[in-house]
Amino acid sequence: MAYNDLRMDNQWLPFTPNRSFQKDPRVFVAADGMHFTTHDGRQVIDGISSLWCVGAGHNRKPINEAIKKQLDTLDYSTAFSVSNDKAFRAAEMIAAMAPGDLNKVLFCNSGSEAADTALKVALAHHRARGEGHRNVFIGRERGYHGVGFGGMSVGGIPANRKVYGAALLPRVDHLRFIHDPVKHAYVHNVEPAWDEDPLLELENRILPLHDPSNVAAVIVEPVAGSAGWYVPPQGYLKRLREICDKHGILLIFDEVITGFGRLGKAFASDYYGVQPDMLTFAKAVTNGVFPLGGVVCSDRIYNAMMGAHGSAPEHAIEFFHGYTYSGHPVACAAAIATLDLFREEKLFERAGEMGPVLGDAMHSALKGLPNVIGIRSLGLAAAVELAPLPGLPGKRAFDVFMDCYHRGVLVRNAGDNLVFAPPYIVERAQIETMVGTLADAIKRV
Repeated sequence: MAYNDLRMDNQWLPFTPNRSFQKDPRVFVAADGMHFTTHDGRQVIDGISSLWCVGAGHNRKPINEAIKKQLDTLDYSTAFSVSNDKAFRAAEMIAAMAPGDLNKVLFCNSGSEAADTALKVALAHHRARGEGHRNVFIGRERGYHGVGFGGMSVGGIPANRKVYGAALLPRVDHLRFIHDPVKHAYVHNVEPAWDEDPLLELENRILPLHDPSNVAAVIVEPVAGSAGWYVPPQGYLKRLREICDKHGILLIFDEVITGFGRLGKAFASDYYGVQPDMLTFAKAVTNGVFPLGGVVCSDRIYNAMMGAHGSAPEHAIEFFHGYTYSGHPVACAAAIATLDLFREEKLFERAGEMGPVLGDAMHSALKGLPNVIGIRSLGLAAAVELAPLPGLPGKRAFDVFMDCYHRGVLVRNAGDNLVFAPPYIVERAQIETMVGTLADAIKRV
């Protein structure tokens, strides 16, 4: 199929330079394993798990069959005042994988909805405990928590604040970013050790400014994924947990990217040995084949919400929130099959094994190339940072992305970063091809 056989006048592509795309369309028509097939019949390696989603590789028959079977059994049912068997089973499986007492699952459809749901849970939880004055949120610079107004508010993406700032939540502050581009330009499977405590500002400025008793929650990505795979400083997440505990503040981990195997563990919470009060998930939970997201909450949060309504009529709703497609039976069937597949093929362990292979390849092949100013790798993901062109931030990385695509490799450009996060089934030879193609593109561009 030639792309000129497709009418492209109507779709407005998300997070895409649409004017540029119209001049050089990139259209996938099939996928299998590690590869896409393009509209013009070429094979392209999926070097980014299709935006962190496809951990088990494309076109996995057990997931496909589970979806087909579910469609023939129960295609859809409302989630309000009733539920379905697959939602209960998927929640049970996810809770069993989540750390500690994170046992209560609220389903939604995406990471964006999960972030907004977690923020609403935090406000409702504190109100149920008689501390409704806790309504300040703390995010982090360059953090990404989706495209809802709540997630954009606690996120720290300048482009969002530039365009949508007038409608963002007012009582929000942000931690400093977690990267030192001078001392920790090159990071490979370690937590960088800082000379100073990067959370001193939280204790000495941000919390005193707002008064800790007014703060509802802190939300962070354990590893800053969307910004370009930035690794937290040594002990950072444990220290953050201690500060939140000290002041009665809820800690939320956005694990939409790190969840379900990217670091070789079920969650980054497991990798770092830090349990949040809530974690958000999406993407890899269904291998990307069906939209599904959610929030896993601690028993403590759930019990407080239920207890606060102990004297209310039994028909009263304890948490006034939900989505039309919360716990969609087909999405949950896909999640069950995906999680079974991860376990049966030991794909989390495989991601942990292949991560150092990817990191070694990135550091050895790219360090010292023209305009390379940093490389960061942890788990099965790695990023190379390029010096921006004067007055044209992101242009150099975009040109490298385009060069790689036309040579059969899909890499993600994020600002001036180029990121690989392949499916967990990736082979060593495919890593060599991906990284070699990227290295050649950087030299050419």
